[in-house]
Amino acid sequence: MKKLLLLPVLLFFVLSVFAQTEKVQNLKSYDQKRFHFGFTVGLNTSDFYIRNSDNFFDTTQIKEVYNIENYQQPGFHLGPISNLRLGKYFDLRLLLNLTFTQRDMHYLILKENQDGGKSFETHVMKISSTFLQLPLLLKYKQERINNYRFYIIGGIDPTLDLAAKKKIPENEMPMIRLKQPDVYAEIGVGIDFYLPYFKFSPELKFGIGFNNVAVADNTEYTGAMKYMKSKIFMLSFHFE
Repeated sequence: MKKLLLLPVLLFFVLSVFAQTEKVQNLKSYDQKRFHFGFTVGLNTSDFYIRNSDNFFDTTQIKEVYNIENYQQPGFHLGPISNLRLGKYFDLRLLLNLTFTQRDMHYLILKENQDGGKSFETHVMKISSTFLQLPLLLKYKQERINNYRFYIIGGIDPTLDLAAKKKIPENEMPMIRLKQPDVYAEIGVGIDFYLPYFKFSPELKFGIGFNNVAVADNTEYTGAMKYMKSKIFMLSFHFE
């Protein structure tokens, strides 16, 4: 994933040099349009922000779970874009993303052996999600410089996890369930490049969910957590 993130950095540099040396201004009337549309594709990584419960270190209540760690996995997203021009420097943007992610949770469990002794083992939960996201974002744009401009963006993102299960099959246990709805706060930066026939915008964006997405199931797997909130880092490529 780190190698993939080096690609946009190199792309930013190459296109920035090109934009500064190119004297012909592309799409001169583009920013005067009230509405414009496009689509986005991109990569993402997602994980959880976990706060231990108040009784995490109380061995009379949490007897087996000794540690919880989660690991990011790469995912991807795509969807259409709608953009409303509010003024010279501001746009209102509405996206409809279909986002595929996976989070791996590693539980360190203390288990009793057949000979009566105890040892630690790691239990891995692979939690896959398919998000339907509807981010509503306010975009602030820098003054256009020839064929590019920088921008910052932020807003809210109502999200529905289409892969969240109401009941976990017995053969997948133990596994925690996730709540379907969530709302993210999002903030990001990007660059608009005005090419001869369309606008291309690489964008880096971070989002964190407001809600505790873990469904309490009366086991130590959820009892060890006070709350669990989602985080996502998105690298998007917009074509408009």
